[in-house]
Amino acid sequence: MKPSLQERLEQHHGHGIDMVPMLDFVLNLLIFFIITSVVVKQTGVEVEKPQSSTSQNLPQEIIELGITAEGQVMYDHSNIGVDGVRTTVEALMAAQERPVVVIADRSVPTELLVRVMDEAKLAGAKSLNIATSTVK
Repeated sequence: MKPSLQERLEQHHGHGIDMVPMLDFVLNLLIFFIITSVVVKQTGVEVEKPQSSTSQNLPQEIIELGITAEGQVMYDHSNIGVDGVRTTVEALMAAQERPVVVIADRSVPTELLVRVMDEAKLAGAKSLNIATSTVK
């Protein structure tokens, strides 16, 4: 007697686990986590912040501008300089209004810090803060 079609298919393919539904589920999870993750752009430089006993934590949705000990003004790993602060902050504020945080090295001259803060204010920053480390 001839084997039925089902028996012939089982002999030909064997018994195995169908991986397609699992791969589909994992891909959907990956896409979900990529879409829902928060992307935070940081200055990209390490600075030695001044200390303060009254420092507070701010929300994650901030614009971080860094000033290195060499006087470079940084945003998102790029040296934008003092002249680039206004255009950068204006563009970021057009998308969403957020506080601006200046992360300056403790050896940065006050004149440079004030120039960066002025440019951010002229760009429309309503909240302007200076990052510090807490006193231990």
